[in-house]
Amino acid sequence: MIEMTLREIADVVGGELHDVSDPQALVTGSVEFDSRRIGSGDLFLALPGANSDGHDYAGTAIAAGAVAVLAARPVGVPAIVVAPDLGSVPATSVALSSDEDGSGAAVLAALAELARVSTERLAERTGLTVVGVTGSSGKTSTKDLLAAVLAPLGAVVAPPGSFNNELGHPWTALRAGPDTRFLALELSARGRGHIAALARIAPPRIGVVLNVGTAHLGEFGSREAIAQAKGELVEALPAEGLAVLNADDPNVAAMASRTSARVVKVGLSGDADIRATDVRTDDQARAHFTLHARGASIPVRLAVHGEHQVGNALAAAAVALECGADLATVAAALSGATAASVRRMDVTTTPTGVTVINDSYNANPDSVRAALKALVTLAKSADEPRRSWAVLGEMGELGDTSVIEHDAIGRLAVRLDVDRLIVVGTGRPSHGMHQGAVMEGSWGEESILVPDIDAAIALLDDEIAAGDVVLVKASKAVGLWAVAEHLTGAAEGNTAR
Repeated sequence: MIEMTLREIADVVGGELHDVSDPQALVTGSVEFDSRRIGSGDLFLALPGANSDGHDYAGTAIAAGAVAVLAARPVGVPAIVVAPDLGSVPATSVALSSDEDGSGAAVLAALAELARVSTERLAERTGLTVVGVTGSSGKTSTKDLLAAVLAPLGAVVAPPGSFNNELGHPWTALRAGPDTRFLALELSARGRGHIAALARIAPPRIGVVLNVGTAHLGEFGSREAIAQAKGELVEALPAEGLAVLNADDPNVAAMASRTSARVVKVGLSGDADIRATDVRTDDQARAHFTLHARGASIPVRLAVHGEHQVGNALAAAAVALECGADLATVAAALSGATAASVRRMDVTTTPTGVTVINDSYNANPDSVRAALKALVTLAKSADEPRRSWAVLGEMGELGDTSVIEHDAIGRLAVRLDVDRLIVVGTGRPSHGMHQGAVMEGSWGEESILVPDIDAAIALLDDEIAAGDVVLVKASKAVGLWAVAEHLTGAAEGNTAR
């Protein structure tokens, strides 16, 4: 964050100083909510959590070098105390252990306001460019590609993994300092107004909308409602900003009418401003294509897996070109970028010769379809086709369409000729996926329904062999990454690739 005194911070967040001997003491570091990560010059965020209350660790944070604590009550050490203010922050996915008094909401609201002021001051004083990315799927992969293509132009701050909620968003924004040139952020939503609220915390100059799918359909109720929410990002852009829109998704392309910013469309479509042609994949499901932009073209060979990464790469290219990169630099950065976030198309070959695609961080119908296609490409494009396994769990937050969507995934697995489908779970959606595969023409034990993760692991241990390719994917609540980690030995530190 930009350097501020404790008095300045208190004024920004509307708090009061308690047990502070020097109001002019400077916070020169970052903001941390884990006392174990506190360093000299930091500000400690005392947040009630699912298992503990950060206020209980205020003394530990000060002893570790924190200048003060941002808290909801006095804690006996230097602190900026904010009053409860329910409703100031949209509830998305932060787990607060007990927030009946509004203490968690108060601290999060203060964090958001501190991030807003810090980001705006950096933009004014150092030219910080904030880039926001949203979409039903692909946000994290695109954010990682953005970090790679912007790095040659200057220092980039981006969230680890998918830290994109009302805690992770301002926390990441506050990691930007005077030397940061680009701040690349994901914006996620579980309802109307969430993206607009996140955009106010760190106002973007460039906004990227990837797609409108069925993720969180249970919360939104319709694809149209999802499109309305995702479009809040382009509505937040200034007139001198840039909206990067997917020309191949009609719901996204239509957002051009909702922004005063310039619009650049990307995709395979002939009317895209930045587009890809001659798309093909190698035997590792890595896409190769020709990138066309600004009247020139250049080949790109992605190192990340899955043909769906082409659209993500085009969006990243559009942002980098806007920020001053030339086409050759963009192509080189895209070609050299590897997966930076865990459990997202993470391809590992074990010492026993089994290839594991760990895409288990989360799942929705669009991302599962993309992962299944990558699985088949990886298994079937070798000189000697290999046996493909899809270990799939339930996709959450699909509302009344859940069984239908799971049925469709089961049918797709059969149509793509996946050799073995292991469906994990006992609920109606899991049964729907297995039944969809059976009805589509799965024979014998091609599709198997197992009750839990342990049963899936036991089956795989009995039957997988050298050369097999195994995809593991489900919504994160299922915890299916345990299957991938068992196969790769990740828990024991095996990182063979």
